[in-house]
Amino acid sequence: MDPLWKLASPAPSGTPFEPGTHHDVVVVGAGLTGLTTAVMLIRAGLDVAVVESGEVAQLATGGNTGKLSLLQGQRLAEIRRHHPASLLRAYVDSNRAGMDWLTAFADGAAVPYLRRPDHSYAQTNEGLHSLARVHDAAQEAGLPTRMLTGSALPETPFPVLGAVALDDQVTIDPVLITYALARAFVESGGTLHTGTRVTGARALPTPRVQTAVGPLFARHIVLATGSAILDRGLYFAKTSGLRSYCVSFRVPGEVPVETFLSVDSPSRSIRPVAPADGPGEVAQLIVGGNGHPVGRSDGEEAAVDDLVTWTQQHFPGAEETHRWSAQDYRSHNQIPFVGAMPRGLGRIRFATGYAKWGLSNAPAAGIRLASEILGTPWRERPHWMTTIGTRMTVPADLAKGAQEGMKVGAAATAGWTDAEARPVPVARPAEGEGVVANRAGLPVGVSTVDGVTRAVDAICPHLGGVLAWNDAECTWDCPLHASRFAPDGTRIEGPALKDLKELPRTGRR
Repeated sequence: MDPLWKLASPAPSGTPFEPGTHHDVVVVGAGLTGLTTAVMLIRAGLDVAVVESGEVAQLATGGNTGKLSLLQGQRLAEIRRHHPASLLRAYVDSNRAGMDWLTAFADGAAVPYLRRPDHSYAQTNEGLHSLARVHDAAQEAGLPTRMLTGSALPETPFPVLGAVALDDQVTIDPVLITYALARAFVESGGTLHTGTRVTGARALPTPRVQTAVGPLFARHIVLATGSAILDRGLYFAKTSGLRSYCVSFRVPGEVPVETFLSVDSPSRSIRPVAPADGPGEVAQLIVGGNGHPVGRSDGEEAAVDDLVTWTQQHFPGAEETHRWSAQDYRSHNQIPFVGAMPRGLGRIRFATGYAKWGLSNAPAAGIRLASEILGTPWRERPHWMTTIGTRMTVPADLAKGAQEGMKVGAAATAGWTDAEARPVPVARPAEGEGVVANRAGLPVGVSTVDGVTRAVDAICPHLGGVLAWNDAECTWDCPLHASRFAPDGTRIEGPALKDLKELPRTGRR
């Protein structure tokens, strides 16, 4: 499932890894958060190294839809329901700062993008009630939104009963801009290590990042890894891991020139593609949606197929070109977590919880992280940084966390129960399929991918959740805190740091 964006040019390559080197800052992760932070810091004169287990824009950044909007579906209404207007305005202002920084960088790096109106729209009568709350929240945050009904609605081939519109939002190729960030970072003297897996970080006795091939030392460490790879502060339990899906299409007729995101279910995200904001010669339309918590789905492949069916129904003759998915993290607090990690002595920082809006939240996080590392006085920092940085936990945050905790507990129980009901030996799974069975009281995952059948320990090494098979991406996913693993057990992402143990396979053919 390769994203549409990873077609034009190869990813920027890194430099050979030299264990034991010292830097001012080591950034873990070469996505948008890591590279925007790194570019800001190296331009300020610091010695910065970026370490990435895969390649640049490997995971969430590479799977982005390329929509950069301050409207963000019903996100603003969700924040306002639980938080004061001052925090909502700070959130919007931070995202505006992130948008302005990224588009200014794109202008300087000659990365094209387009300005388009964005819409939060209703597919049902129930969705119309949500639209009113979205419009009110956006207006309260200072956004010049427009409520559209009747003849004022844009003409679309899919049902739109009402919409909230915000002009002058952005569509951009997320991989192209991230590659440009990586090149700018290296050209400014930065050190980029790709294909180097980080296995831990610590502040004492000397701040260091531990990798599979040796340590790097630094005065400051930034964890830009989606989910923080350290359990300090229990942020894995303060966020939820979500997977969502995208499919790109060639369309014989016209496609909308504006962007859309539904506020009701099933979720639908519509994004046109043109040569000025993506590989428009390959596909003219991206449709996304059908998100769900990681490891908790009735069928990932079915979710993607549903997007294809919906698109071909409303855009006759649409031809699928690519399908992919991405993983994002949503904060129970509704606002991203950015800043110093507990018990890190002010030397370890992180960012997580963008709720699928990384194109604006990532550079906003970079602005804050760079400001803190550079020691910018509080009075010189933007007001939104102070407001977000001093926010308090509210009862709704605790309730959301408790609700998610119950779901995690239920998923943990169900995983063990299902495994116990299926003792080995089991029949060899068909191509692309996987099953969890019980071997001597322990869950074992058996899968067949590319003609190879493997067995792995199906217990997540993070906190012992029983893994579930993802039939769209052929991965083992943890329903507790969203760690993911390849069929051979190799860790892909999430709070788990270890691979799964590969086991000898015994079973029926």
